[in-house]
Amino acid sequence: MSALEGLLTEIAACRACEASLPCGPRPVLRAAASSRILLAGQAPGRKVHESGVPWDDASGKRLREWLSVDADTFYDPACFAIVPMGFCYPGTGSNGDLPPRPECSRLWHPRLLPLLGRVELVLAVGAYAQAYHLPARKRTLTETVAAWREYWPAVVPLPHPSPRNQMWLARNRWFEAELLPALRGRVGEVLAR
Repeated sequence: MSALEGLLTEIAACRACEASLPCGPRPVLRAAASSRILLAGQAPGRKVHESGVPWDDASGKRLREWLSVDADTFYDPACFAIVPMGFCYPGTGSNGDLPPRPECSRLWHPRLLPLLGRVELVLAVGAYAQAYHLPARKRTLTETVAAWREYWPAVVPLPHPSPRNQMWLARNRWFEAELLPALRGRVGEVLAR
């Protein structure tokens, strides 16, 4: 068993924040030593918690459209390491899902990310992933995503692809007009190697 496989087994058995999880622990992530793109999201939603498949919801469908990849490519760990900031569903608050539990980024990310040595591109989806992967981010998510060229080509900050973000997308037309075509090209380039 490789170091990565052993660590993924440890993570799957994690119960560090069990008392704080309304549906219990079920870490949801995927990674391989050969992963080329790191997809860093926030935390699984309820549907993903139930299925155990990352991005197995409307947000995932939109994200795959943004990246112009099919489900087989997206779920191939040799292509994408899917490592959210929180591995378990944190529950729901008054404005949607709660933030990712902080335990994962403290306990697991420092051990896990160095084992993904072939990653050429980090997709930082949402403010929590951007805070972790872009220490020099801007004041707001919109400003950070608008400044995507500053982080290019190693990291691309993205808004969450949730259907709830329709208004954000409507107000920020540059995202679909400028960032998405460049992102699709970069993803295609990394996956072609």
